[in-house]
Amino acid sequence: MQISYVYILQCADDSLYTGVTSDLTKRMYQHDSGFYTSCYTFKRRPLKLVFYAEFTNISMAIDTEKQIKKWSRAKKLALIKGDFVLLSNLSKKKF
Repeated sequence: MQISYVYILQCADDSLYTGVTSDLTKRMYQHDSGFYTSCYTFKRRPLKLVFYAEFTNISMAIDTEKQIKKWSRAKKLALIKGDFVLLSNLSKKKF
C-alpha cells in the first residue's frame, strides 16, 4: 500500500503552499534545495512544513490537495492550527 501526503508549507514571505507527494522527505528536500527552479517555493525559501496528512489512496490525496488550494488563508490556518470549530464555521456558506 502506497502512502501519499498532502502538505502545507509556510514560505519565507508568509504565503502558504499546498502540495501532494508520495515521498514527503524527498519532496521537502527538493523544496528546500530549490531543485525545481520554476516551482512557486523556489524564491520563497526558507520553508517550514506546517501541516501534512497521510492517505492510502492517491486519488483522495489529490482531491484533498485541490480542495485545500481553493480555501481561504483563514481556513488553511485553522486547519494548520487544528482549530476544527473555526474550520467548520469558515466552511459554512453565507446566504
